[in-house]
Amino acid sequence: MSSRIYLDNNATTCVDPLVVEAMKPYFDEEYGNASSIHSFGQKARAALEEARGQVALFLGAGSDEIVFTSGGTESDNLALCGVARRLRHKGNQIIISAIEHPAVLMAFDGMQAEGFRVTRLPVDHQGRVGLADVEDALSDETILISAMMANNETGTVQPIREIALLAHGKGVLVHTDAVQAAGKVPIDVEQLGVDLLSISGHKFHGPKGVGALYVRQGVRLQPIMLGGGHERGMRAGTENVSGAVGLGMACQVARQELSKAAERMSRLRDRLEEGILNSIPDTVVNGCRQSRTPQTSNISFLGAEGESLLMALDLQGIAVSTGAACHAGTVSASHVLTAMHLSRETLQGAIRFSLSRFTTEEEIERTLEVLPGVVERVRQVAGRY
Repeated sequence: MSSRIYLDNNATTCVDPLVVEAMKPYFDEEYGNASSIHSFGQKARAALEEARGQVALFLGAGSDEIVFTSGGTESDNLALCGVARRLRHKGNQIIISAIEHPAVLMAFDGMQAEGFRVTRLPVDHQGRVGLADVEDALSDETILISAMMANNETGTVQPIREIALLAHGKGVLVHTDAVQAAGKVPIDVEQLGVDLLSISGHKFHGPKGVGALYVRQGVRLQPIMLGGGHERGMRAGTENVSGAVGLGMACQVARQELSKAAERMSRLRDRLEEGILNSIPDTVVNGCRQSRTPQTSNISFLGAEGESLLMALDLQGIAVSTGAACHAGTVSASHVLTAMHLSRETLQGAIRFSLSRFTTEEEIERTLEVLPGVVERVRQVAGRY
């Protein structure tokens, strides 16, 4: 197991040992329901609120602006569906970018089925939304715009602050999916100017099954889950205290380690890209290399199939992700790379390498040692190179 190399950290990350230790008591010692008024419940409530404060500090928000959820998907859905349904009397247009995560895209598909008008913004060949396109799309009927802070496939960072300024000039609320940005780049909701922001614990060394939604004070949502009055009436259901504690600790560690971790991941990512481009012909880096998260590198190996490369690397003990998704036995090109208008060959040969603050130099060097031979064999089998 120690020889295996995990370079798929945008899919999920290992849980930091400090996070595990923080969570342990809330499985077998302090297991009370945070809504109960007895001492067991009050200890759980205190832990929940401490975690809420840690998340708030991480995001530059107030504790009363943090809603705990089950993860990024629920946070996105609560933000988008909750705002759209609440503000329907003001207008029926909602705006998203073409490269959003499926949690956003499919939420808006649902909104479209309910009669909302969904406008999808194009991106350039680097995966960036154009501010002129944002300005052109905004109308008197617009009630919400959602643009992800950092793309999960390319790492490209969007100009969220500038988008928010344009939207607020029209009285439009702004949501950003910051799931891939959290723990990699600084996040301050006041500087960004957003009204809603989603994060997920397992993307930055927290536990799976817990996330948070920042809701700016004064913004009102229509709940998508009904039941008790948990989370100030915005999210029904018994609170996941152990998960919240884990998310809080992950936020605390990420805040303390951010600068050092980002520099290190960026250096290792650059070494990986340099080694690939210098040793393997006909390779290209996809996305914006000037404005992106430090852990992500999306590279196309022309003349090779991404799925074949993924499987061949897995046999060598190296885990990566492909730029395509497999559904019911068929492979379709990444909607993100397709929106960037890349060539068919570039789409087919795309591989995503994603690092974490636990990735080592030895792992990067081992990958660079193995990769040229793997690519050569896959290209030979494909017979198109």
